[in-house]
Amino acid sequence: MTDYAAKADEFMKKAQKKLKAGMFASMFGNKYEEASELLEKACNNYKLAKMWREAADAFALLADCHLKCDSKHEAAQAHVEAANANKKVDPAAAIASLRVAISHFTDMGRLSIAAKHLKDIAEQYEKDEKEDDACEAYMQAADLYGGEEVSTAANNCKLKVAELSASLERYPLAIEVFEEVAKASVSNNLLRFSVKGYLLNAGLCRLCSQEPVGVKNALERYEDLDPSFSTSREHTLLADLSSAAEEGDQEKFTAVLAEYDSMSRLDPWKTKLLLRAKKKIAKDVEEEEDDLT
Repeated sequence: MTDYAAKADEFMKKAQKKLKAGMFASMFGNKYEEASELLEKACNNYKLAKMWREAADAFALLADCHLKCDSKHEAAQAHVEAANANKKVDPAAAIASLRVAISHFTDMGRLSIAAKHLKDIAEQYEKDEKEDDACEAYMQAADLYGGEEVSTAANNCKLKVAELSASLERYPLAIEVFEEVAKASVSNNLLRFSVKGYLLNAGLCRLCSQEPVGVKNALERYEDLDPSFSTSREHTLLADLSSAAEEGDQEKFTAVLAEYDSMSRLDPWKTKLLLRAKKKIAKDVEEEEDDLT
């Protein structure tokens, strides 16, 4: 590792010396191109030495050299490499590097690549439990993917927006997005089998935020959207849960969930929302009893 570090430092010193050369140096070649070659070697050796901050700084300097040579794509890619190095030691710096790369890719019309890196940013925010920032980045990625008609990637990002919004108790937005993706998928032979799941998720958000009658009205609309939904286990689950909520029957609510879970395991996200919906029943019952006394 020491050998790699020494090599990296040496290449970096040579590159910096090239960049400090005066105006007459251009008579004997392009100092930025020559410095770029040295910086690439410095970057690779810093990576081999696992000196991630130094690697990131070297990639950032390499990006500047590429810009001086009017090579915007190479500059953007160098910022991506800087982000990859920074991920090891400084996630915030990694995000900053990716945002510079995204700006370059967007300027060049490389929107799908920009969207991919926005998704990378969203995933980092999500990992850091910054749900608000993650939600915004996923939505930006979805917009760019949608503009390039990369529908599957756009929908995946929108679904993340919906899931995070529901976790943040922003149920109207979550419902809107789940239903939007369901409508967009119902006529697609490859995606229509996922529609029932999207409608179930929208229904769970409604259980957390609406009166039971609102859930039942939504179920009728979902049946019109996807006729096969009416005979699905997802439909049965939502109908039974809304009936239990309407009756204020927590035991029935729990029994319905247990039966469904024995056949189709509930994931943590659904479990979290269902616990909220059950608490809502208890709260509604308590408020009703207070009104009667």
